[in-house]
Amino acid sequence: MKKLTVIVPSYNEELNVRPFYDAVKQVLIDPEFQFEILYINDGSRDQTLAKIKELSLADKMVKYISFSRNFGKEAAMQAGLEASKESDAVVIIDCDLQQPPALILEMIRYYKEGYKIVYTKGASRKGEPKMRTLFANLYYRIYNRYTDIPLDNGAKDFQLLDKDVVKAFLSLGDKYRFVKGIFSWVGFKRKCLEYEFIPRIHGKSTWSFKSLFRYGFNGMNQFSQIMMIVPTLIALIAVVTGIINVLLFVFGVFVLSEFLIAIEIALALFLMAILGSATFYLLYGLRKQVLDRPIYLIEEMSDDSTHA
Repeated sequence: MKKLTVIVPSYNEELNVRPFYDAVKQVLIDPEFQFEILYINDGSRDQTLAKIKELSLADKMVKYISFSRNFGKEAAMQAGLEASKESDAVVIIDCDLQQPPALILEMIRYYKEGYKIVYTKGASRKGEPKMRTLFANLYYRIYNRYTDIPLDNGAKDFQLLDKDVVKAFLSLGDKYRFVKGIFSWVGFKRKCLEYEFIPRIHGKSTWSFKSLFRYGFNGMNQFSQIMMIVPTLIALIAVVTGIINVLLFVFGVFVLSEFLIAIEIALALFLMAILGSATFYLLYGLRKQVLDRPIYLIEEMSDDSTHA
């Protein structure tokens, strides 16, 4: 009998822990599999851990890992995958019920057909804030234009992964974990499933614009060449306008020359800002890699949870 672990990153989801459990329990019915539900409490400040412990005491299928503080969803997924590396397959799914547990049955069906990755994406962005949709579409367009391994616009972390994929993922030493990019990069036979937007019933999303921007920037930094292209392009434009400005000054076209000087100053300031930010993140990333600090720290876990 094969083992499948459902990894559930959870941060301040006290109102969703039980409804999620009830929903996912209904679909974990395949007699060919031994199922496990592994909650990862990512330093929640509410009663999320207490609710998870209640389920763990009542149902031996439920396991948990609880962090010492909030390390982020990427770290939670990393912990879940490390703890589940002996499973034949895993499913990563959020606790907020905005990703339909019923799709797990279809994922398993494609897994049996030989697919190593069965991932999901939004059929549309209906229901999302318009500004977030605008920036998301722009982000994927830029990302896919300047990377060798493109991503589906709207791809989610909700996916089924074969143990060979998990092993490949865990073999990478990256401290910055852009999970979507990594699972796209490792390859393997894959299938995409789509579903419509599902609004939250309880609680609020913890993804702020700032956290989404940082997450997207890390993805660009890991897999895209644009972080090198943009500063080079701005510098090239500044050099060209400088040459034109000198020629205009020589030929006495002072009005246009002054206009180009203003443009050059603006470009120089913008270039300094871009290079400064890129240098900071590059040095910070190198520092983080060299220091080799753990991606997360565990405060407690259910007695029979495994961990490398």
